Amino acid sequence: MFKSARVKLTLFYLAVLVAFSLTLTISFRMLFEREYVHSNAVERGEVRQLFINGYSTFFGRPASYSDFNNVQDDQTSLVRQHLNNELFAINLLALGVGGVLAYWFAGRTLRPIEEAHQAQARFATDASHELRTPLTNLKLENEVFLRQKHFSEADARDLITSNLEEVQRLEGLSANLLALTQYGNASLKLAPVVTKPLVEAALKYCHKTASARGVQLVNQAAEAQVLGHAESLEQLLAILLENAIKYGPENGTVTIGGRTDDGHYLLWVQDEGPGIAAHDLPHIFDRLYRGDKARSSKVGGYGLGLSLAKAIAAANNAEIRAENIPSGGASFIVRLPLVK
Repeated sequence: MFKSARVKLTLFYLAVLVAFSLTLTISFRMLFEREYVHSNAVERGEVRQLFINGYSTFFGRPASYSDFNNVQDDQTSLVRQHLNNELFAINLLALGVGGVLAYWFAGRTLRPIEEAHQAQARFATDASHELRTPLTNLKLENEVFLRQKHFSEADARDLITSNLEEVQRLEGLSANLLALTQYGNASLKLAPVVTKPLVEAALKYCHKTASARGVQLVNQAAEAQVLGHAESLEQLLAILLENAIKYGPENGTVTIGGRTDDGHYLLWVQDEGPGIAAHDLPHIFDRLYRGDKARSSKVGGYGLGLSLAKAIAAANNAEIRAENIPSGGASFIVRLPLVK
């Protein structure tokens, strides 16, 4: 589909180029005719007399005006032919070079659209899979339960508990999708925010999750004042901390640090896990993308946390990136503007 669109866009660019080239050529040709004829009219009187004198001396007979006009017409014809050849060569060269450039520009123009289309297709596939799994579980559990002729109150409670777990999974998925949409369209009111209480609030929020896995949370963030939205930035840090706790080893350490850097504040969260595979790094912030599927299936989740973190960062005029630590583990870095 995009190959056909690229060809059509290339032809459109070429049509614009040809129209511009023809307009320029015709304008130049008309300008030449006007200037050349005017120049000839001015010089014709002087040249005519020189021509007649020279003609009479060389041929031994007087020259007529028709002889002079024939020579002038031949000269004008040669000049016009030479000009036409030059203009044709220039237009042909412009068409060839323009065709290559038009094809390249068409590819550059369509690349973001193609990437967005691929991301949308991947998102639709992953979202349908994430939604289908809990719905399938709900359906199977209830069908099996209804086939039983006799069941106890305990059996009914177990079924309801399992159904609630699947409903909670669907609720979490829909809530994250809604949050992604809200932050993607939101225009947050940014104000000065002190980083110390922000970091402490995020650490407190993730304390239970860290304790359950025996993970120690270390705060090494220097205090600063950044421009942002406090509530959303707290959510962003909580997402990064929970992600580090989830993918890091049990009884390990997760470090949150921060420092000023050239008018910005770098805030990072590091874990001691296996890091991020090179082929996963470009897609780590994509919606519903989860690298290392086998490992992701063990830790659970929806693959929406980091996408939501990126959307929150963008809403706060901040940048976020992921990288591997040479000593082991992954680091997520948020670059926030300092208050001036």
